[in-house]
Amino acid sequence: MSLRTPLGRVLGLGSAKDGTEHFVSQRVSAIAMAILGLWFLYSMLTIESLTYLDLYRFLAQPLNTVLMALMCLTVAYHSYLGVQVVIEDYVHAQGLKILSLIGSRFAHAFVAIACVYAVLRIGFGT
Repeated sequence: MSLRTPLGRVLGLGSAKDGTEHFVSQRVSAIAMAILGLWFLYSMLTIESLTYLDLYRFLAQPLNTVLMALMCLTVAYHSYLGVQVVIEDYVHAQGLKILSLIGSRFAHAFVAIACVYAVLRIGFGT
């Protein structure tokens, strides 16, 4: 016995079956951001001073370089997931919704790449 309507069974309409994956991705990225955020907060509180040279030396250490790059990627991904939900929920014109989603993806990818590039340049000392 199915609770679906006969028309729904014939057309195969129903759940898109991707909401759970999005939900889990957002929660996992939030947990990663919380852990990396605690590392960042602790690091900023224990650093001698917040001068350019001290921050440069801090980011030049290999572990800090990797963790900061991961933080940049995690924040950009989590932000993308959140903006995607807002666009899908509040932009009703189909064409504008698609353009907004594409623009959001490119903007988040650009920010993530630029951030990781800057961190790696410091990390490799170039």
